[in-house]
Amino acid sequence: MRDDTAALQASPAVRGAHPAEDGAAARPVPAAPSAPVTAPAATAGPSSAEAELAGLDALQTERTRRTSAAEVLRTKVGPPAVALLFVLLLWQLFVAVLDPRPDVVPGPFDVARQFGALVSDGSVLGALGTSLWRGISGFLIAVAVATPLGLLVAQWQGLRNAVGPLISGLQVLPSVAWVPAAIIWFGLSDATVYFVVLMGAIPSIVNGMLAGVDQIPPQLRRAGHVLGASGWTMASRIVLPAALPGYVAGLKQGWAFSWRSLMGAELIAIGGSIGFGLGSLLEQGRTVSNMAVVMVAVLAILAVGILVELLFFNPVERRLLRGRGLLGHRS
Repeated sequence: MRDDTAALQASPAVRGAHPAEDGAAARPVPAAPSAPVTAPAATAGPSSAEAELAGLDALQTERTRRTSAAEVLRTKVGPPAVALLFVLLLWQLFVAVLDPRPDVVPGPFDVARQFGALVSDGSVLGALGTSLWRGISGFLIAVAVATPLGLLVAQWQGLRNAVGPLISGLQVLPSVAWVPAAIIWFGLSDATVYFVVLMGAIPSIVNGMLAGVDQIPPQLRRAGHVLGASGWTMASRIVLPAALPGYVAGLKQGWAFSWRSLMGAELIAIGGSIGFGLGSLLEQGRTVSNMAVVMVAVLAILAVGILVELLFFNPVERRLLRGRGLLGHRS
């Protein structure tokens, strides 16, 4: 027992704790750090906080897995194709059971034969090309006019208070109501059709821009002011990129309104120097009481609207929303 006590007193720790017993000068001895006790646990792996942050980063990271062709067919092409086939079967069943007059309710095969005849003589393809050119060019003109107008109205609150209700009223007004006035002003010419298209598309695009601007966080504007942005620089570099989701939604609605306006104008304004479009084909079918021609025109108008929506606006909108973290990666 006496030997153990001597050994403890000879150890450095005991001498540091009792410096007077060793005859050494009494000076403070630094306490042993506690870090070495926890250092191995810190170096062995990431802390719990770091693991949680890594998990959040993984949740916010967009997956870049490429979608296979089979998955695209199964999720994108398959459901619409099945729905279309179901509608055609119901249509054919209705015609087979009730046996209506072909000039009143033609069957799918009657419409298909009429479509083949119109394709062979070039009527439907010419009308489709004319309407597509008018619709796309008129829509692009509307975008060029409505985009700076929307930015201007969004930047000046007094101007927005003055013309905002007028723009909303023009959007609610059916654009076909402008056809008689356009015929009086421009006669039976393509200017009549373009005027109606512009009056249908511009209010929707401007309102879409205003809705997008209203959703911009105020911190972005303040940051722009701090960095010296003002006027057109603020509108083009900060406001427009931040308002893109609402602006794209306005573009989609503007295209829908312009396409509908175009069909209404072509349906009413016929003759003169106005070209032959899908609306004119629709009116021609009504004039000769050929329901198959009417159905061909209706299906062509519907197909153009669906294809433009699926092939252009939907991918643009999904990519925009996904890039801002507003839409999960599902494709």
